[in-house]
Amino acid sequence: MSIVSAQDLVKNYQHTTALDGFNMIVEPGHIVGLIGPNGSGKTTALKAMLGLNHLDGGHLLVQGVDPTANRHQVMQNTAYIADTGTLPRWMRISDLLDYVAGVHPLFDRQIANSSLAKTNIKTQAKVRTLSKGMQVQLHLAIVLAIQAQLLVLDEPTLGLDIIYRQHFYDSLLNDYFNEQRSIIITTHEVREIEHLLTDVVFIDQGQARLTLSMDELEDQFVKLISSEAPKVPDHQPLASKKTLHGVESIFQGVSAESLQAYGDTSTPNLAELFVAIVRSGGDS
Repeated sequence: MSIVSAQDLVKNYQHTTALDGFNMIVEPGHIVGLIGPNGSGKTTALKAMLGLNHLDGGHLLVQGVDPTANRHQVMQNTAYIADTGTLPRWMRISDLLDYVAGVHPLFDRQIANSSLAKTNIKTQAKVRTLSKGMQVQLHLAIVLAIQAQLLVLDEPTLGLDIIYRQHFYDSLLNDYFNEQRSIIITTHEVREIEHLLTDVVFIDQGQARLTLSMDELEDQFVKLISSEAPKVPDHQPLASKKTLHGVESIFQGVSAESLQAYGDTSTPNLAELFVAIVRSGGDS
């Protein structure tokens, strides 16, 4: 059974269509990057999966149930970290851990203590005394101790320096992720998570513009760097741009071998591919 099955989701606000037939599947043991610009519908989609949005159309199941009608059941086995701090700033950390232990049946205090022991966080300190990075570390320690089946991350490392960001993602892989758990990540720092992902969904204007596994990326897309705009018979690039290295073009459905006569070939990174897909208006 899929962890998340979203089919043709529609969400309208007063003057805006946030989701316009959005589709997304998340399987157990997968880390899915939901990549899109501001206002593309990312957060709306995530909130729908968490049971926080009433959809205007489509079919959505999270862990096999409707998340809006069964939000309590879904959140028993789902954890969420947003870009804004949601921890009570007035509480001592030890009291916060006591509270979570009292309200969440899956919380393991020993795991939380073990995670915090790897940081400089003191349990007698109050949340408000922690830096942004330390607050994210605390939030992550709580999430890891819940060991939920689904972890939803909405710009979780926004505002953190590179050391905290690296530690955050290392902890996800080493202390949380396994073949039974799944992670959905949205971030503008695409290059930082590219190596983590098993799958990617590009969202723009409320629609999934591209859905593929990272294993398929190299087979489906090629970046060509040439001295001038290439003229490849029967194939038009998704996008081309001039750079210091020459003209960079991204092709879909063309083998790297067939393009080598025109210049240097490689696999585009996710940021390059996203720009190419969105600019082309494609729906792959």
